[in-house]
Amino acid sequence: MKVIDMHCDTISGLLALKEQGEPEGLRQNNRHIDLLRMKESRYLIQNFALFVPLKSVSDPWEQVCSLYRLYQEELEQNRDILAPVLCFSDIQKNEAEGRLSSLLTVEEGGVCKGEPEKLRELYQMGVRMMTLTWNFVNEIGHPNLNSSRYAEKVKSVMEAWKNCDSHVSAQEREEKRQAAEAAFAGYYHTPDLTGGLTEKGREMVAEMEKLGMIPDVSHLSDAGFYDVLEATGKPFVASHSNARAVCPCVRNMTDDMIRKLSERGGVMGLNFCADFLEEKPLGERNPGTIAAVVRHAKHIVSVGGIEVLGLGSDFDGIHTHEELPGAQSMDRLWSALCAAGFSEDQAEKIFWRNVLRVYRDTL
Repeated sequence: MKVIDMHCDTISGLLALKEQGEPEGLRQNNRHIDLLRMKESRYLIQNFALFVPLKSVSDPWEQVCSLYRLYQEELEQNRDILAPVLCFSDIQKNEAEGRLSSLLTVEEGGVCKGEPEKLRELYQMGVRMMTLTWNFVNEIGHPNLNSSRYAEKVKSVMEAWKNCDSHVSAQEREEKRQAAEAAFAGYYHTPDLTGGLTEKGREMVAEMEKLGMIPDVSHLSDAGFYDVLEATGKPFVASHSNARAVCPCVRNMTDDMIRKLSERGGVMGLNFCADFLEEKPLGERNPGTIAAVVRHAKHIVSVGGIEVLGLGSDFDGIHTHEELPGAQSMDRLWSALCAAGFSEDQAEKIFWRNVLRVYRDTL
């Protein structure tokens, strides 16, 4: 068993702790991922995302540069067991030397401010994959889950329900709960079918493909997915997205998207976020189960074939999945897939071979 994980937010979490005066390191920490647990779990590659919440920082470019500086510090401090991936041969070289490979990504194309020069600078910094949007509209395109729309249409209804005091009747409380549930479901289940890539976004995606930087369509709108399909010729990825037919959140991919991604030779990564695996009634705790991950895996493979599926844990960017709490638990998922009828060869494709193929074809 080897592991390639296409997405984690560990670097962003470590920077936040450092800024709070409570620093932890990548080698060993109390988060979902650290190097010692990765090595024990036989990781081959971890994609480390530089995640920037676009509307929560004064300058997204400065923020991504701050994250990059921390990433470089961690590479230097851990060079005995971790090395970067700048081209495909680096993966083979690092493995031969007994070191883990780190592939640097950016989550939020808005850090480039629509400037191709900044995209090229990211490439020179070592970035080899970029999630085109997070949950905000940017110069590249539109997301499905738009945080601005949430604030406008859902937040006030949710707060009205949560802030019911003891003087509110049971009937009124229930009415507010139902209103909140309907508003939240509308937000979570309504894809953006019209807001895709902008003209600048098409230009940026074309430049990414020219450079050898993989477009990542996780978070992107439905319309944006098809725009990327039209604007590119090489494989691309949905680094941390599941199947919408199994869990209807629009962060997940439709069956048609899965088929189209597979036909292109791309790959999508199973996301361990409990709310993207299985929905619970509003307000009910969702701990996450391995069985739900397996359900998504079986559906995705039935729709797009075994070649389209990989791993994209979203570790350190999600609430802890109760049955897959970190890098140390990947063998549990392996065993569950095999117990569910996947052959060892199929499990290997999901765990690392499919993503490695995409890297061979694109980097």
